[in-house]
Formats: sequence, C-alpha cells, structure tokens
Amino acid sequence: MPPIANTGSLQSWRERVGTLPPVLGEALDACVSRKLHEAECTDVLDLLGMLGCDAQTQAAALWFELARADPALWQERRAKLPAELQRLVDGQQAAEQVWALHAQRPPQGAAEGLRRLLLAIVRDLRVVFVLLARQLARMRAAANLADDERQALARLTRDIHAPLANRLGIWQLKWELEDLAFRYLQPDTYRRIARLLDERRADREAFIRESLDELQRALAAADIRADLAGRPKHIYSIWKKMQRKSLDFSDLYDIRAVRILVDNITDCYAALGVVHGRWPHLPNEFDDYIARPKANGYQSLHTAVIGPAGKTLEVQIRTHEMHRANELGVAAHWRYKEGGSGDAEFEAKIAWMRKLLEPRGDDDSTLAADLHTELLEDRVYLLTPKGEVFDLARGATVLDFAYLVHTEVGHRCRGAKVNGRIVPLTFQPQSGDRVEILTGKVADPSRDWLSPHHGYLNTSRARDKLRNWFRRIAHDTNLAVGRSMFERELRRLALSSADVGKLPAHFHLKNQDELLIALALGEITPGQIARVVQEAAQPAQPAVTQSSTPVASRHSTLDHSALSIEGIGNLLTTLARCCQPLPGDPVRGFITRGRGVSVHRADCASLARLARRDPDRVIEVSWGSAAAQAYEVDIELRGYDRKGLQKDVTSVISNAATHIIASSSRQFVRTGEVEMRFTLRVRDFEQLSALLGKLLALPNVIDVRRVGVG
Repeated sequence: MPPIANTGSLQSWRERVGTLPPVLGEALDACVSRKLHEAECTDVLDLLGMLGCDAQTQAAALWFELARADPALWQERRAKLPAELQRLVDGQQAAEQVWALHAQRPPQGAAEGLRRLLLAIVRDLRVVFVLLARQLARMRAAANLADDERQALARLTRDIHAPLANRLGIWQLKWELEDLAFRYLQPDTYRRIARLLDERRADREAFIRESLDELQRALAAADIRADLAGRPKHIYSIWKKMQRKSLDFSDLYDIRAVRILVDNITDCYAALGVVHGRWPHLPNEFDDYIARPKANGYQSLHTAVIGPAGKTLEVQIRTHEMHRANELGVAAHWRYKEGGSGDAEFEAKIAWMRKLLEPRGDDDSTLAADLHTELLEDRVYLLTPKGEVFDLARGATVLDFAYLVHTEVGHRCRGAKVNGRIVPLTFQPQSGDRVEILTGKVADPSRDWLSPHHGYLNTSRARDKLRNWFRRIAHDTNLAVGRSMFERELRRLALSSADVGKLPAHFHLKNQDELLIALALGEITPGQIARVVQEAAQPAQPAVTQSSTPVASRHSTLDHSALSIEGIGNLLTTLARCCQPLPGDPVRGFITRGRGVSVHRADCASLARLARRDPDRVIEVSWGSAAAQAYEVDIELRGYDRKGLQKDVTSVISNAATHIIASSSRQFVRTGEVEMRFTLRVRDFEQLSALLGKLLALPNVIDVRRVGVG
C-alpha cells in the first residue's frame, strides 16, 4: 500500500473527514489547542481509519499524545473521560516500558520476549493498532531525525512492531514498517536493491501489462470472470528471499508476478488450467494451498511459468474471500515467515486477536463487546536486570524464576529483589516486574523448598530440578534425612509410629526405606504421612461408597463420602490411594473403567499423568457440606522473645484459615525465651502439619508441636 499523504494540521483533517463523534471531537480539540505533533497525529488518525478502528480508539491515540506532552493537564481531564477510554490510554503508557527496555539493547534474541511482554501488559487489542499506526507515522517522518534517533527507531520497528503487524496479519502496515526499517538500518543494501528494481522497472511494467492482457483474453475466452493485478514485491521481502534461498537478484523469478482473483474454488482450478495451457509451467514451483492449506490457514494456488519473451512469471490464484482473509491476517503466516516453533498457548492468544480482524456482519455493539473482552493470560512475563524476558505460569514464585533462568542459579539462590525491593522467596511477581536473584557462592538449596505447604516452588519444572539435586546426594544421606523428617513430624503432631510398617503400601512403595527417601526428596509430604498414621489409629472406613442421590440434581452429593460431582449422580467413587485426599483438599475426579470415579488431590502427580493421556475423563469434584468438619487441637510454640513475635504467630495462624479458640503465653526472663499455647480449630492433620511448618519458619521460633494427647 502506498503511504498516505500527510494532511498537515488536525483542523484540515477535521474538515476532510466531516462530522465527528463527540468522543473524538473532544480529543481533537484538546490536541489542536496544544498544537501537538499535528502532522504525525493526522497520519495516525488516517491509518487507524484505514484499519477500521472506532472513534474511541482514535480518540485514545490523541489523548495519549496530550498525556505525554502535558501530564498535569491529562490528569485534570482524565477523571472526566469514560473509564474505557482511560484504559486505552493507560495501555499505551504501559507499552512505554517495553520501548525503554528495548532502548537498553537487550541480549540477542530478547526481542521475542519483549513482544510477548507487550501483549501481556496491553490487554486491549485496539491499543496494539494504535501502537503500530503511531510507529509507522514516526517512521515516515524519520528522515528528519538525527541519525542515532533514526537508527533506534528503526531497530524498535524491526524487532517489535513489524513482527507484531505480521503476526496479526495487518499487512497494510507490516510491509511499509519492514521496508522503512530496512531502509534506515541497511541503507546501502536497500539502495542497491531499489536501484536494481528501478533499472528494470520500465521493462517489468511493460512485461506485466502484456502478461495481464494475454491472461485477461484467455480467461474471458474460457468464460471465467476474474480480477487481475500485478503484485508489487517489497524491497525487504526481496532481500529476505535472497538471504533465505541464497539467490542472486537475477535468479528471482517472482520479481514479475500477477494475482488472479475469481469467485469460487472451481474457477481457481479452471484459471490454473488456462495459465498452464497458455504458458509452460515450472514443475517444481507449483503449490496447492487450497487443497492443502498452510498450518496457519493460508489458501491460494501458486505457480510459476515461462511467460512472454521467455521470462519467468509467478501467478497466484485465489478467490476474493481467500484474498480478504489472507490480507486481513486470518491466515497469519508469521511462523512461516519468521521461523521458530512458538508455543501453543501463545499461538492461541494470537489466534484470538486475529479473530477480531475478521470481516463480520455483526452490529457495532457486538463488535465492541468482543473488543472489550480482556485477553485471558495464564503466563507472567518477567525481566532480568539485563532486560531479558522470561515467561512463567501465573502464580510462580521468584524461586521458580531463579530455576527457570538457570538450574545453578536456583540451587545458589539466597534471596530476591523485585523492582529493587527485597521480597521473600515465596513472592509471586506480576508481568513487567524486574526480578533480581541474589545468589551465594555454592549450591545449598533447602529441602523445605520441596514442601508444597511452604509455597516456595509452584512449577513442576523447578521442583524436578531440585529433586534431581538431592537425588545426587548419597543414598544413606537421603535415608537419614527422610527418617529425621518422619520422626520430627510424628513428634510435632504427637502421633504414634506403631503402624509405620503399613505406610509403604499406602504410597505404592516396596519398603520403608523407599518411603523415607521419597519423603526426603519431597515426593511425599510429611503431612500426607501424618494423615495416614492418624487414620490408621482410627476405625477403618469403607473406601468405596455408592451414592443414592437422584440423578435429577445438577450437583449430586455423595452422602457417605461427602463428595459433590458436577452433573453426575448415583455414581461409584473411590478415594485415590496415591494421594489420599481428605475433606478440604482441592480435588478432581477421573472416570475409571469399571471402578467409577477415582477422586484425587488436584495437585496429584498421578492425576496429571492420567489427564495428559485422557483429558476428557477428568471431571470436577468438590467436597459437600458433610465434609466441612473441624476439630480442636492444642499446640505449643517456644522461641526467643522479640518485638512483634506474637503478632507474626497469630498472623500466620489466621492466614492458614484456622481459628484460634484460646491462647496463653509466658516469658522466661532468665533465658529470654517465650512459650505460647494455642487451642485451634483445624480441618485435618495435613492442614495442621502445614501450619506447624510455617510457624517453625518464623524468625526466633525454636520449636512448635502439637501438645501430646492421651
């Protein structure tokens, strides 16, 4: 698409466009009064109009310019604007951190991370349109900038804006962004290719006219209605193809190309027959992307022939509908053009964005509702001090981040800073946060990091790396650590070890040594063991129950097991032995063959494996009201007295969703120690085990345990 002529002032743009919606007229008046980059603003407005953006998007582009030029005035006007318009401006301001990071010249290969970060912090697709339009307007005016500014602007365009336009299929902007960036970054190469094109332009245009005339007559004779056009080849695209296929300019056959648009698929193949009947084709240069569309959905027939005067000619044939879809980016062949494997989650997000670009017959309100929908993002994009971008599952901790950066960084991690502030290793950063990992000289990870109750690691990848580190330790060491943890847990919870011989079978292990090693490696938690020991001391309960609740109920409560299964009634259930779920645990169900529903803890590794193999057999399960039981327990805590200790202790207890029924404390002046006793209402022994572990981790706490019973 040829560049839109710069219309100059905003006032002349208003006169050319005519009556404006109030939301856009107000923004335009504010910018006119300040004379803010009027030539650039009119270019942006024209580009947004060409892309079909609404008046609110155009207004947001103008308000952003005002906010950047006069922050005080923007804050004054902001409160009077609709909340949605404020969010569109905020999205543009959030993107500024990506531009700042890019200006720091991050390491090679970091541009992809910055693109992902941009899409993570910009929640509304319309903001991306504004960013692309503004960047193209700046690139068109870049000849007036100082050389270093122009180079920086071109690099940003090459690394961020052009690939985003490509991925979203906004070809009208993508081609020009690429050519302008190429022109400023590699001026000699750009001029050489442009000169070669100019030298042959007259001959090439004459050849294209002759070819189009011949094709038009041949198609008309075959009674095929078609629109024909010569297809321009962009300079950057020519250079990329020369690089990709190691070709010289003279070896490119598609410098001369035509496109045939017809009404239906039948006419596509009929037109192909006419082309091949008119000129001999090159057998190795034919691709049928209609019968076999590209993975991204792109459809067209591509062929190359020996045209008039023995010159090669590329011909593309497609329907008008295919052409609109391809040009609007529904095909979005970004992976084909850029290379790389990408990932399914990010592609799904891009696919969602591209759907908003599809032509539709919906009314404006339906389209607006779609545009207002925020992108569902389950990843966070975090920055290293050097500006590198890493992505993690939402809910990951800074310790997870350390292991993602490098296994050794995780092993040597001693602390972390987020945006310059010291945070605990359990801190969960958000997209855009800059995370600095503080490391020691030697690897010395803690086994507490493996405990899910302590909340240090929330990604399986990090936990596996840590387990592998401990597996390399001598067998006897792991066995001793496991035995120490086991005995300490029983002692803390005041439980008997009389039935430990039955424990390995509960966890499908051969003997007690395997059980203790699994405990040391974090594959089994102390709380799980404590729960099984505690259950062994109680009368046996039936493992399998049958619900008699009518099927008519949407949430069928399983009376004996106190389980509620979504949409299913009268169904056999079994509590999985691998993870031993108890009331209050997050649980999910798996439909077995012949044994009804097996109920697992939501974080059960066995369930994760089953879900990967048969995801359709996983169902939602929750504990019914009969499961909401609690019991009282007394605990004792000893520690060295300090200011705020009791406040910290009660805060941990409260945050663990337990209730304090009674409490008392006494000080020992001679030793400087303090003893606290609490009567708590807890859900089960695993909750109690987790709570005791968190209390023991508090500064100055020496010991904490359940007060012995019986």
